[in-house]
Amino acid sequence: MNEQQQTLWGFMAQQSDKLLTQTLQHIGLTFISLFIAVLIGLPLGIFITRKKQFSGTVLGIAGILQTIPSIALLGFMIPLLGIGAKPAIVALLLYALLPIIRNTYTGITGVDNAVKEAAVAMGMSKWQVLFKVELPLAMPVILAGIRTATVINVGVATLASYIAAGGLGEFIFGGISLNNTNMILAGAIPAALLAILFDFLLSRLQHLDLKKLKSAAAALPLLIIIMSSFYFIPSAYGGKLTAGFTPEFMGRQDGNLGLQSKYGLKIHTIVISDAVMYKAAYEKQLDVISGYSTDGRLKAYGLIVLQDDKGIFPPYYAAPVVRDDALKKFPELEKTLNMLSGKINDSVMTDLNYRTDYLHESPERVAKDFLVAHNLWQPERNGKAGTVRIGSKIFGEQYILADMYSMLIKGYTDYDVATKTGLGGTKICFDALTNNQIDFYPEYTGTGLLAILQSPKKTVDSLGGDKNKIYNYVKNVFKAKYNIKWLQPIGFNNAYALMMRQKQAKDLGVKTISNLKQYLENK
Repeated sequence: MNEQQQTLWGFMAQQSDKLLTQTLQHIGLTFISLFIAVLIGLPLGIFITRKKQFSGTVLGIAGILQTIPSIALLGFMIPLLGIGAKPAIVALLLYALLPIIRNTYTGITGVDNAVKEAAVAMGMSKWQVLFKVELPLAMPVILAGIRTATVINVGVATLASYIAAGGLGEFIFGGISLNNTNMILAGAIPAALLAILFDFLLSRLQHLDLKKLKSAAAALPLLIIIMSSFYFIPSAYGGKLTAGFTPEFMGRQDGNLGLQSKYGLKIHTIVISDAVMYKAAYEKQLDVISGYSTDGRLKAYGLIVLQDDKGIFPPYYAAPVVRDDALKKFPELEKTLNMLSGKINDSVMTDLNYRTDYLHESPERVAKDFLVAHNLWQPERNGKAGTVRIGSKIFGEQYILADMYSMLIKGYTDYDVATKTGLGGTKICFDALTNNQIDFYPEYTGTGLLAILQSPKKTVDSLGGDKNKIYNYVKNVFKAKYNIKWLQPIGFNNAYALMMRQKQAKDLGVKTISNLKQYLENK
């Protein structure tokens, strides 16, 4: 169903099972990490009230951990802990430490010295003073720290889907990739409501009188453990093989939806970022992944593409999409961008991607080497005739193409270039183009057909997977609907594909997607 024809509530009702699963995972991730953070943070906070010379160091380290960008912290965890829940939980608990340690320290040091002296005078030991005087009096401040940590974790947990840990981020990032506002809101609204709900409940707890507060504080660890167990409820289902699909792939007809409807494929699936799924397959943490047919990591990690014998993946020929007003403003732009037309086939693009994805060469170097080898590189001109703004999505191939176009524009025209690379998924790039934030970016015909135009099944079927028909269709509709022009195709087809390790596929006798389905049914 077209997004414009479907209400948000209709979408959420349609996806209610998946939404429930992701919500339970999100709650579980939040409270598992919170429970461990309390176990670590509370004793640390108490420790630095006794050894105040360490307070600056401990609080400083906790503060530094919280300044690390969350996606980077998750990235640091992967080499140590792999993918899935473990790195996500560790990253979340590190974010939760600062408010818990700081508020424990502030709450205990804020207890009136006269009260503590009176307790000692009554014959209480140091431990009795701590548990019967200091902690009860400091509890409202400590709970405020736990409350802050909870809200932080609910927000940061949306990123867990990037490393196959689940949660509401699956909908959010899938929606960004698919240009689907309903999908974004289906993840964002429950996440926001969870943060508001938990903040409200903890605020009520925080304002109880001392007697009730003691009882509530004693019950709090049990409650956190119960909430933590929510993560494992959806995980009870498993399978012989595990597939890792990107958020975008999960929500596309030329993706998981098509695999289910056309192939009847039923496989245990987790959602994962394409940045880590290839390595996860190589390290045998995943058996099947959704990949891209020109990705260099195919070669690097010994993966094989399963034949799409029922044709659910349409052609994905790359071409620049440019606003009409940009072509008028920069008369030499179209001719310059079309210099790449027909120059890069599938194998060439795979090799270029291999250099960036696996050999970690810079996209700029890879782009220049290609242009030099094909006698297309020229030194920069003065660049005083205006600035062309280039956008790209957030993967290596797009960076390479953006650098190639930048060099061609600077070498063959008097235009300067401003690049806005790494713009995320399809929605962000296309919105930037239509909102006059960029002048052009490389797009794919299959993405234009299905993700941007969201063409009905009847239209898609009528095009029959023919690359020329699909190109002409998206070219004409983009022109009429958005005043955006598709320039000449570059030459390569970066289609979606299902992949497995070569040895595993051979051992299981799996060459096609239908073979995979048969294997799963037989097992």
